[in-house]
Amino acid sequence: METHARKLLTIITEAAIERALVADARRFGAHGYTVLDVRGGGTNGDREGAWEADRSIEMQIVCAADVAERIAAHVLAQYAPNYAVALYLSDVSVFRAQKY
Repeated sequence: METHARKLLTIITEAAIERALVADARRFGAHGYTVLDVRGGGTNGDREGAWEADRSIEMQIVCAADVAERIAAHVLAQYAPNYAVALYLSDVSVFRAQKY
């Protein structure tokens, strides 16, 4: 089967900025996204999600490399100084290129 190279941008951050991230992702060219509720811990402490202000999300965006880079640069500049943010980029192969 033919596959097409894309990037998977994963953003793990505070749930409080979910709506803004969705708007940003679309504005920078993402065709879609997936958001998951997650729990974990790191350099900013533990986030157990026991109350609204303690919730974390994982946003996954499969897109072209240039779109992923624009979104990541914006998230780092706009949100990382004030919110717990972890970002990583992975290579993925997709079957229906037009969706991404």
